[in-house]
This record gives sequence, C-alpha cells and structure tokens, in this order.
Amino acid sequence: MISVLLADDHSFMRAGIEAVLRGSRYSLVETVADGDAALAAIGRCKPDVCIFDVRMPGKDGVTVLETMRRGGDDRPVVLLTAELTDRALYAAVKAGVNGIVLKNGAEDSLIECLDAVVSGARSIDVELMARALDLAISGGGVDPFDKLAPREREIAELVAQGLRNREIAARLSMSEGTVKVYLHGVYQKLGVENRTSLALLARDADLQRP
Repeated sequence: MISVLLADDHSFMRAGIEAVLRGSRYSLVETVADGDAALAAIGRCKPDVCIFDVRMPGKDGVTVLETMRRGGDDRPVVLLTAELTDRALYAAVKAGVNGIVLKNGAEDSLIECLDAVVSGARSIDVELMARALDLAISGGGVDPFDKLAPREREIAELVAQGLRNREIAARLSMSEGTVKVYLHGVYQKLGVENRTSLALLARDADLQRP
C-alpha cells in the first residue's frame, strides 16, 4: 500500500477523500486539519505522498509545500483546491508541486493524479500550467504586499480578516492611534483609499488565509 497524509480543515472533505481512496492501493496514514499539524505528521508518519488543501488555518497548503521543499523534502505533493489565485498558483508551481486537483470533480480525478505523481510525473491541468507560465513571464505572481514592512503587513492581514482598529490594537498591544498611523502608510504604499479597498486587494492577492 502507498501511504498518504491528508491535510484539510473541512471534515466533510476529509471523509470524502477517505471514501475515494478506500479500496485503492492508497492508504491514509493520518488526517489533520491545518498546515502546522501536517508538517508535524510528515516527520512522524513519513508518508509516501501528501495531499494538502490550499486554504487551511495557520500555514496553508502552498506554504507547507514551500516549507517541505526548503527542507529538502521532495516527496510528491498534491494540492486540493476549490479555486486557485494567481499568487497561489505561481508559488505552488515554483515550489515544485506535483499535482493539482480541483475539489469539484476530485472523486473522478484524484486517483489518476496520485498514480501520476507517485510514478514521477506531474499531474496539473494544461490550462493551469499555461496560466502559471504566463504569470512567470509577466511577473504576475509578485505579491503587492511585499513592499510593506513586517508590522504593516501584519496589520493589513488583520484588516483582511475583518478586524476593526480597536481589535487590531488589542491584538498587537498598541494604541488605536498607532494602528491608524500604520494604516495610513499602508494605504499610501498600496495605492488604496480605505480599509474596504485594502481588504479587496488582500483577497485578490490571497493575503487573507481563511
């Protein structure tokens, strides 16, 4: 049997993947609900292949993939996603993702994808690869939030999560006035006028991690 680690924060999706793999040559050795738990489970279970949801609490699937590759871990990784932003697609392909499976239709394509990646091939939709290539050529995978200082980025992330200035101040142990000063700088650097525009830009850049 080929051992599989699954990381997805939706119990319904985890149950569905388990049902798809049942009776195949793939066996789930562990299922977890977030990226940090996935990294811990990799060292503990040493799976043959990993399946990560792109959007998870804490470290998302792409971040877990990047962490693995930086550590020299080249075992096959398949990403599950309902939709993939340009930034996430660019980062995943750049990090060497082996397969990408859309959740809509995963019951029909997951086994085929796993068969491909464990044999050393890549299983990524042709249109997604073409989109990733276009992003690489155009520089479209660049994160506009990279121009922010670490504290400014942290505040922008909290705005994207829907927190108000008072809540951000409490979270970061600073005054509400200081938060407003930081936000003014963020608006200027990103060319936005208010927190609504900032939140929309963050969503498009995949800064928000639900």
